[in-house]
Amino acid sequence: MSRNYSALALLRGALGGNRNWDQAWRSPEPRAHYDAVIVGGGGHGLATAYHLAKTHGMTNVAVLEKGWIGGGNTGRNTTIVRSDYYYPQSAAFFNHSVSLYEKLSRELNFNIMFSQRGMLTVAHSRGEVDFQRRLVNGMALNGIDMEMVTPDQARKLCPIMNFGPEARYPILGGMLQRRAGTVRHDAVVWGYARAADRVGVDIIQNCGVTGIDRDPASGAVTGVQTTRGAIGCGKLGVAVAGHSTMLADMAGFRLPLRSYALQAFVSEPLKPVLDVVASSALLGVYVSQSDKGGLVIGGNADAYASYAQRGNIPTAEAVSAALVEFIPSFSRVKMLRQWAGIVDYAHDSSPVLGLSPVPGLYLNCGWGGGGFKAIPAGGETFAHTIATGTPHPLITAFSLDRFRDLALVDEAAAAGIEH
Repeated sequence: MSRNYSALALLRGALGGNRNWDQAWRSPEPRAHYDAVIVGGGGHGLATAYHLAKTHGMTNVAVLEKGWIGGGNTGRNTTIVRSDYYYPQSAAFFNHSVSLYEKLSRELNFNIMFSQRGMLTVAHSRGEVDFQRRLVNGMALNGIDMEMVTPDQARKLCPIMNFGPEARYPILGGMLQRRAGTVRHDAVVWGYARAADRVGVDIIQNCGVTGIDRDPASGAVTGVQTTRGAIGCGKLGVAVAGHSTMLADMAGFRLPLRSYALQAFVSEPLKPVLDVVASSALLGVYVSQSDKGGLVIGGNADAYASYAQRGNIPTAEAVSAALVEFIPSFSRVKMLRQWAGIVDYAHDSSPVLGLSPVPGLYLNCGWGGGGFKAIPAGGETFAHTIATGTPHPLITAFSLDRFRDLALVDEAAAAGIEH
């Protein structure tokens, strides 16, 4: 059966008992050498490989994933896509990413289920209202679609929030981005994997990197040691989220990042009760409702560094208490699942994208809690950087040099979570 998905293909598949579909992507044996190797089979790694092949004509490319496609952070997040960032550098990048998400289903021939239901971040005090007004005005100057809402407007958008007269944290308004929304996280990684495979990329699963080979004279990368043997490469891209510092250690340099567990929760399925992403920075909680009916809930990152992809009771209690204060009717809802993704933070809560101190090694890391929303733009700009050897104009502000030059892009207020 044709690998192009369409209504007609779905009908043919149904009439054939869904027995004739092609494999979504191949599982090839690794070659001895590639022009470029991308370590990390998450959204950023796969999007990078896709653009290397499709946009830059580099078809001898491999993606190495130590586990399985969709088993890392791309499958361990709260699916929110937004661009409400304050500084011009961040605003331009994330706004471009939202624009790419809006066209991504057609680009990949895969339904990513982008629901632009809007994101409402409420304010609980006059000081918070004033701060949000400053953010909204700054974002408007950068071309971001943000607006302030009154308490009455917030109530119309999400009437189940705690507007009671005895509320400990009264809702005095908020800021709203109508273009924001949610995306099916698995669909993004599966769509990019399928699209990358179709343009010739080798996706090699269960292939962990154990070492990085460098030329003794020049120091340039020459290949990687893996659990499936040595693989040579001309260029090496690292897109492994919270494990970026471990790969940097293998290459002989240190990154100014720390890794933390960021936990999320899903409830039992409910009938539709929430058609907006609702967030409270003061309470440290945000929530949306998935297409399957479950509430998808997140909070702040853990307070201590960790590589453990699991939840814990104290964080579950803190997020649950915040959610019940925020939307009291959810107190009767049962939690179904809890997990954690490992996210890496830079000191200014902005990513690290571009060149590394090692010739031929390129970095895509430091996303903190914002990696998922950045996948399309991250892959596009990272591929440009690897293919040309020059950072894409959208990411020049996010180079490692900013720490040396003290040219930080401090997005802690817009990151949405604390660490």
